[in-house]
Order: sequence, then C-alpha cells, then structure tokens
Amino acid sequence: VQLQASGGGLVQAGGSLRLSCAASGIFFGSNGIGWYRQAPGEQREWVGGISRTGITNYAGSLKGRFTISRDSAKNTVSLQMNNLKPEDTGVYYCSVQHYWGQGTLVTVSS
Repeated sequence: VQLQASGGGLVQAGGSLRLSCAASGIFFGSNGIGWYRQAPGEQREWVGGISRTGITNYAGSLKGRFTISRDSAKNTVSLQMNNLKPEDTGVYYCSVQHYWGQGTLVTVSS
C-alpha cells in the first residue's frame, strides 16, 4: 500500500489550497480516510476524515474552512482548505488503516 499526498505549497493568509491523497494497493471507497497535520515543533494532530459511507468530520476549529471529499473512481481523497491562516502551516498527511503517506508541506504566510 502506498499513499501520496500532494498539492501543498506557499500561500498567503486568506488563500486556498487543495490537497490530494492518491492511493495504490488499497481502495479508498471501502475505508475511512483521515487527514492529519504536524506543525513545526508540534505533535501530529487530526484534521478531519471521511468515513467509508462518506460522512465527514473535522476538528472543531477547522469546520467551515476545510472540506474533505473522495473520488472513488480516481481512488483519491481531497482536502480543500479555504481562508488559510498562518497557524495552518505544517506537513499534511493522509492515512488509511495503519498506512501513512509521506505528507505535503503547507506554508501560510501572514
């Protein structure tokens, strides 16, 4: 199983980014998928997830700004991030079962 997150980059505060997680060796449509992030010097934290049935949940502070969606045909999961803030800076990871992707760096400048 391989997971690859992509789409990170440098963005100004208030901007948007769309991250994508692609999988091989496992079918996203049969699993719940989580997004996590790790800020510099901090522990990894849960951002949100999408269940096998398509129900999404988000960390409280991110509701309304972040949206998770799944494309089963492409076997990808996306994380749309709007109105980004400097505190959203970090490496973002996708995870399914006990598998983790390598992460993609998001940097939000003030």
